[in-house]
Amino acid sequence: MKPSFSISKPKSQVKDKIKGRKIIECPNGTVPILRNTKEYVATAQYWEKKHFNPLTVQSHGTHFAGVKSQGDGPYHGLAAYMSVHDLNISRDQTSYGTLFVGSGDNNKINFIQTGWMVNPSLFGDGRTWSFGIWKGANGTGCFNTICPGFVQVSKTDPLSGPFPYPVHKGQERAVYASIVQEKDVGNWWVTDVRYNGPDVHIGYWPKELFDLIGNSVDIVGVTGAVQASPSGISPPMGNGHLPTEDENESAHVKGVQIVHSDFKFSKKLKLEKLLDNNICYGLKEGKKHVFKESNLFTYGGPGGNSCGI
Repeated sequence: MKPSFSISKPKSQVKDKIKGRKIIECPNGTVPILRNTKEYVATAQYWEKKHFNPLTVQSHGTHFAGVKSQGDGPYHGLAAYMSVHDLNISRDQTSYGTLFVGSGDNNKINFIQTGWMVNPSLFGDGRTWSFGIWKGANGTGCFNTICPGFVQVSKTDPLSGPFPYPVHKGQERAVYASIVQEKDVGNWWVTDVRYNGPDVHIGYWPKELFDLIGNSVDIVGVTGAVQASPSGISPPMGNGHLPTEDENESAHVKGVQIVHSDFKFSKKLKLEKLLDNNICYGLKEGKKHVFKESNLFTYGGPGGNSCGI
């Protein structure tokens, strides 16, 4: 089973430059699924309630820096490239970079997100993991595959797993992903975009899970986000540093494309900046380049105990 869409990739990109998700070789007829222990399920349910909600800026202890597109829809998805970083955070904090799509109506909210995350209490270690999360009809939804919903299709790329380290010098740890609605069926697919080969369609969330985004969404975006500890200390975001003039030394996002009502990827972007705290975190527009792909923005920061709630 494969969706019918494809993602446009820049020809100027150097092949094999990025090191993305961990590849697992499952036998034919099987797929990789993260084991759900009782402790993992309980912890995931706790963090799900605190996770960044793209449809409201009011979330206790959550801070974010990124962009969104809203009011120019309907939308059917987006793709983005995000650098991936290690961070030293405590077990009562989390820090992540995420793509999101969603819609809201009165007190109802539907959204889907995927990206990278450091969350020692959820994953049981301090490594950087890929993740997915959804919120659907009647408040249903969860992280990864702890509840029925996400359908894993790829036998090599799991929805959630630790990011490997580059083997070759010059490679960058990154995730280039998309969340796209399939035109004829309406399911929402998450895809691992590959510069140097065919894209890998990881799996999908069936449209029947949702009561607001079965046909389209009202908002799409990409952002860095953190959740502070109960004591009020906020963790680092991005690579843990404020963005600088040297974009190679900053957490960065590029290759953003949005799927509009024609179900085609477009690089014409009408974006709104998202930054709720400019003391602990920063957001900087990327420099424009002619002969190589430009960053859309750089972001991040050290966090601390003066970031507010």
